[in-house]
Amino acid sequence: DVLGLIEQGEPGLNRLRELLRSPKASSSAEVVRRLEDLTLLPPLDPPRGNVLAIGRNYQKHAEEGARAWGEAVKPPTVFTKAQTSITGPYDDISIDAGVSEKIDWEVELGVVIGKPGANIAASDAMSHVFGYTVINDVSARDIQNGWGGQFFKGKSLDRSSPVGPWLVTADEVLDPQNLRVTLRVNGTTKQDGNTRDMIYPVSQLIVWLSIGMTLLPGNLIATGTPDGVGFARTPPEFLKPGDVMETEVEKVGLLRNRMVAARVPAAR
Repeated sequence: DVLGLIEQGEPGLNRLRELLRSPKASSSAEVVRRLEDLTLLPPLDPPRGNVLAIGRNYQKHAEEGARAWGEAVKPPTVFTKAQTSITGPYDDISIDAGVSEKIDWEVELGVVIGKPGANIAASDAMSHVFGYTVINDVSARDIQNGWGGQFFKGKSLDRSSPVGPWLVTADEVLDPQNLRVTLRVNGTTKQDGNTRDMIYPVSQLIVWLSIGMTLLPGNLIATGTPDGVGFARTPPEFLKPGDVMETEVEKVGLLRNRMVAARVPAAR
């Protein structure tokens, strides 16, 4: 139970570390399993509440989006993604052309909150981080920008956004503002950025999100994506069945997901 471990904080992590160092860990299948024998689920399935997501948190991405939509550059924004949008790090992702014909990619650093807090001071913000993961904020652009603008719906198609493969504890990522973030489709690099280019770094996002709103252990924050998304390309590019995405954050992990046609199209 990863949420239970997060709620235990550092004492829980220390007990787990002691267990992994013990003789029992090397001799008991109940403690340690071979990775190749397992199917990895999302490390948080579901996270605590909906995913807290940040839009336009990289300047070049904000600019490419503004050009594509023919509008002025907008500042970063907060939206949420439904828990049901989460899927595993190596799962296939279903595409239903009757639901969306403009499925797009977004590599992002995910931040998992470790201890609760509201109105968190900047000097204390990073102490609230339990760890980091990778999230691909897969987006249905025709839904996202339809009906007057629907970030929540366009970002929340069922089992569309892979997370994982690991939850890397904060002590193993000394500088979350110096991580290369990349995304490849069929081996071709589409996004290649660095978290140093965030408009609001992780600490500031925690401060901003916690103003008047309590953050809870297990909350997952998607911190925004760099430039290179499909809808802003010339001509625009969108995912199709058979495409394979590789989504990577340096020192955190790599997701690999294949797009497949929906077996049963959604009813109309």
